[in-house]
Amino acid sequence: MEQHISSLPLETICHNLTEVCKEAGAFIRREAKSFDRSRVEHKGLHDLVSYVDKETEKLLVTRLKSLWPEVGFIAEEGTEVVFDSQNPPTKGLYWIIDPLDGTTNFIHSQPVYAVSVALWQDGQLVVGCVYEVNADECFYGWAGGGAYCNGTPIRVSGNNLDNSLLATGFPYYDFGRLDDYLAIMREFMIRTRGLRRLGSAATDLAYVACGRNEGFFEFNLKPWDIAAGVLLVREAGGTVTGFEGEADFLFKGDVVSGGAAQPEMLDIIKKIWVKTT
Repeated sequence: MEQHISSLPLETICHNLTEVCKEAGAFIRREAKSFDRSRVEHKGLHDLVSYVDKETEKLLVTRLKSLWPEVGFIAEEGTEVVFDSQNPPTKGLYWIIDPLDGTTNFIHSQPVYAVSVALWQDGQLVVGCVYEVNADECFYGWAGGGAYCNGTPIRVSGNNLDNSLLATGFPYYDFGRLDDYLAIMREFMIRTRGLRRLGSAATDLAYVACGRNEGFFEFNLKPWDIAAGVLLVREAGGTVTGFEGEADFLFKGDVVSGGAAQPEMLDIIKKIWVKTT
């Protein structure tokens, strides 16, 4: 993918975005104290949504519209644009929003869930923010400007695969390639220091960007799960591709990210995933 040179004031946009995401996170934090599980809905098999997801998305859309009314939206809960995943937009400006990444964790009072928002310009990610609510950590970055956590610059890990801690997610609605995925996890269990499943892809990618985890891989993801995190990893010096090494993966759902360990991760995944495709 060619590097995109944006004419937008990306640093200013990014800092304004972090304030909006923190406001949304504060709302989530307040609601968590008295959350009623009976108000949970099912979008699909094991795919949950709550009024907190919906209200947080409305808050984000309202605030972002007031700042930049010309920008469109690709939002998980459908507050604005509904898009065709087979034909995603390649022109224009869009916010890609996951109001509460880690809904299942939130519903079950488990830590690790985040607000995730990215700016998509003419087919390129140019700004991203992941606000992890429980730890009050705001990860953010913009194209060409680097990546940060609460004001401190962050970088991906330089560890190789043997010295890595990796993060992943588990399939929860599409189990068609479960055996292949388990085979990949088996290889990583043998080759690394361990695997972790936090339950929030956005947070997983933020942790890769700041070097806490050496890599993250998962499939069956949506663009709002990973858009902001992908921008963070790239700006922190890392590499992100699809399972077959493709650069055009955001709307396809497979992601392999990391620092120095990413090529080794990708090599193992490709041998299993591509062979059985």
